[in-house]
Amino acid sequence: MRFWALTIKEGYIMIDEYRESVSYPMAGKEANKTPSVIDLGTCKLGGGHFALIAGPCSVENHDQILSVAEAVKAAGADILRGGAFKPRTSPYDFQGLHEAGIRYLLEAKRATHLPVISEIMGVNDLDLFSDVDIVQVGARNMQNFELLKKLGQLKKPVLLKRGMGNTLLELLMSAEYVISGGNENVILCERGIRTFEPYTRNTLDLSAVAALHELSHLPVVVDPSHATGRWQLVPPMAMAAAAAGADGLMIEVHNDPDHALSDGGQSITTKRFAALSEKIKKIRAVVSE
Repeated sequence: MRFWALTIKEGYIMIDEYRESVSYPMAGKEANKTPSVIDLGTCKLGGGHFALIAGPCSVENHDQILSVAEAVKAAGADILRGGAFKPRTSPYDFQGLHEAGIRYLLEAKRATHLPVISEIMGVNDLDLFSDVDIVQVGARNMQNFELLKKLGQLKKPVLLKRGMGNTLLELLMSAEYVISGGNENVILCERGIRTFEPYTRNTLDLSAVAALHELSHLPVVVDPSHATGRWQLVPPMAMAAAAAGADGLMIEVHNDPDHALSDGGQSITTKRFAALSEKIKKIRAVVSE
């Protein structure tokens, strides 16, 4: 990688170029110039394979997750998402159903045959994720290095979300923790970064998709729901991410967003998801040509 340093010498501003050795040799293209493909059996992600991940922010009860799962599958989703553990800024907000949430999510998996993804909070919960197909590391845990080391010992995919204040280099270094532990099945996720703009929950950095593809062989997924925080902005940003070459999308879908226990404002209805899925297919057809 090339970097530039500004220094002042004898009253002149000097621009010096220097190179820094790659500090993510296994996550970078030096290790693998061919794009990595995550094989989940019923679908693949990366290397030209696109996956649509959809479901509620949190698993609220058995009927809710099953209803959403059936709806998103019918609309073309490849993977079902659902949070059993919910890291919340306020300790008074809904924190998830924990073990019961995982159980309901796995029941939805058996009913729909969709692979499932859910967020882990700490190493003490690893045993609960034995039947979860993809373990998600949230933005707040991106640099929880002890957790990343443990996930490196698994043989299942890990979706690593970029922290809201982290650089792409730091994201790749976190991926390196997992890969260096022996688990090469890492998916990178751009979910927005914190800027001075208050209208959106975060600022979606779509340039990260192209940049990460340039720097790494790992697949890149975009989460427009957490990035924008507004359901009205999710469809256009999802389509933009697909056009930018993302390997997948993670979209929050709820059967009754107005009464969701978490993040209802950024969740689209099952009907809107079905319409968006059709548009994504058309964009992917053009991008793949």
